[in-house]
Amino acid sequence: MLGAIAGDIIGSIYEFDDYKPDYDFPLFSIDSHFTDDTILTVALADSILNHENYRIKLYEYYHRYPYSGYGGFFRKWANVRNAPPYNSYGNGSAMRVSPVAWAYNDLETVLVKAKESAEVTHNHPEGIKGAQATASAIFLARSGSSKSEIKDFIEKTFGYFLDYDLEILRSNYTFNETCQNTVPQAIYTFLISENFEDSIRKAIYIGGDSDTLACINGSIAEAFYEIPQFIINEVIDRLDKNLLLIVNKFREKFVD
Repeated sequence: MLGAIAGDIIGSIYEFDDYKPDYDFPLFSIDSHFTDDTILTVALADSILNHENYRIKLYEYYHRYPYSGYGGFFRKWANVRNAPPYNSYGNGSAMRVSPVAWAYNDLETVLVKAKESAEVTHNHPEGIKGAQATASAIFLARSGSSKSEIKDFIEKTFGYFLDYDLEILRSNYTFNETCQNTVPQAIYTFLISENFEDSIRKAIYIGGDSDTLACINGSIAEAFYEIPQFIINEVIDRLDKNLLLIVNKFREKFVD
């Protein structure tokens, strides 16, 4: 899930005003920071590590970090203990799901657990689909599948369109917080990438909800490529000790 966190931090300063930077934009600046994408990703990792309900940990982490850019509907949900899901198809279900794809060792279980992680808040079919598509892409990537195999599975299983042209997509794509208009673009930019950094750069290059787009993209890219050490160092420097503790414990158990 470190790739997801890297994407979130790198994309954090490009999210607003539908800004579309040039491809060679600075990866990190003094203002680069983790957002709700990182916090809720770590919340799911914590839930898995400690065998606790996803809903409980999402609620708990929101109250630890209440000012981190959450969506309005999630904020309302998290301010009411034991609130029901709110039928969301926002991209939040996909951006936080990466720990699920690392913690389980067969695709069927990953799909079930991704659904469970989504539907505590995002119980709309598109919200569940976005989480499952992201988790399955990560699982397939870490299991040695080729990009063509990942693409074929995602298209056949979830019906996402993945045959964009990068420059046309950049010209036409606008800020969007739905799974159905974030997850396919995140997967596509991974599929046409050459390495981890290139994948993140292409995700942010097209604009849109940059931190979440890059978070989803980075979660898949990590499973397929190695993350450059300089990126890992920059990410670690920007996490607080409590988040880093869970990240390290999770990686020691499920990744490294």
